[in-house]
Amino acid sequence: MKTVLFVGAAFVFATSALAQSRPAVISSGSADIEFVLDAAKGGMAEVELGRLAAERAKSDEVKKFAQRMVDDHTKAGDQLKSIAESKGIKLPVEMDAQDRALMNRLQKLNGAAFDRAYMQVMVSDHVKDVNEFRKEANTGRDPKVKSFASSTLPTLEEHLQHARQARQAATSATAAGN
Repeated sequence: MKTVLFVGAAFVFATSALAQSRPAVISSGSADIEFVLDAAKGGMAEVELGRLAAERAKSDEVKKFAQRMVDDHTKAGDQLKSIAESKGIKLPVEMDAQDRALMNRLQKLNGAAFDRAYMQVMVSDHVKDVNEFRKEANTGRDPKVKSFASSTLPTLEEHLQHARQARQAATSATAAGN
């Protein structure tokens, strides 16, 4: 009887130790996984588009905004990568076809035309991002992912506000003939 109890206790201990050594995987197909993948994909596109805008934009305000996109989305991407690794989620390593097509379209523009197009994309992307991050912050099931969404949301809200201001400035500059 003692041997059976000892073997049983050893099995429970070994199983518990093994479970703790593996990443805490989010259940397959969950909304949290989709959020992580979408956030990684979107953040990667924001960084690449920001780099392009830093080179092509005419307006100093747009260039400043673009650099902030690179800085903030790189930082958020690093945080998300850490969470994904701890959860056993493999993140995309390159932009998807839709984001590449957008990049190609923007690469054909320069100056004020680039500023208007880039800032319009940034406003619409950040409206979508704020909504997705708010939803995850409120209804997410995984504590780490939910916390990431909550802590990143204020920065995205600032991005949206700045994007709207820069878009307005880019539109006004064009109307004034600049």
